[in-house]
Amino acid sequence: MGTITFVSYDGESTEAEIVEGSSLMQLATSNGVAGIDGDCGGECACGTCHVILEADWYGKTGEHNAEELQMLDLTPEREPTSRLACQIAVTEAMDGMTVKLPEFQM
Repeated sequence: MGTITFVSYDGESTEAEIVEGSSLMQLATSNGVAGIDGDCGGECACGTCHVILEADWYGKTGEHNAEELQMLDLTPEREPTSRLACQIAVTEAMDGMTVKLPEFQM
């Protein structure tokens, strides 16, 4: 099994073992990653699972849908590689990925 590392805005990191088929949000919340709330339960109806990916991982996390883009438009700390973690399906190919968390969630 591989791991994904979540890094808070202040540099604290949490490593989570990959559970293929879960969403990145589910992985974060089940591993107690501070800063990922997932208030809507993964329905893409809030921005409380906003993450910022490294550029080389961004293209490996699937496509945005219209709902995700609308939610990201409301996110004040949006970056070019921002995603909602609830919309990213975790795969073994993500082993070694680092995910950055913004200071504030919506």
